[in-house]
Amino acid sequence: MENNLYQKAYQFAIRMVRAHKHLSKEKKEYILSKQLLRSGTSIGANIAEANGAISKADFSAKISIAYKEILETKYWLNLLKDTGYINEEIFEEVHSEADELAKITYSILKTTRIEN
Repeated sequence: MENNLYQKAYQFAIRMVRAHKHLSKEKKEYILSKQLLRSGTSIGANIAEANGAISKADFSAKISIAYKEILETKYWLNLLKDTGYINEEIFEEVHSEADELAKITYSILKTTRIEN
């Protein structure tokens, strides 16, 4: 399960790196694309850390951070679309990938959440 999520997040991170390169080179947009790069690549990094967690609480905390980074990434994607830096087709495709990652991470969170 986590390996599949890791692979999906890694492929998403590659897409974010390419998006950043395109937006900064072709569109001369540096600020929003840097934010997208940071949050979009952080998802996989946190999943990688979760896979090496030393406890269930540590695992859950890292997956929670990954989930929050997905939400942030979706925010930057919306902003880039609404300001004309990315078109609707690209937005829908990438946003759909982010949604898939969000659904998987949220599902994992529901099963690993520590009850107080």
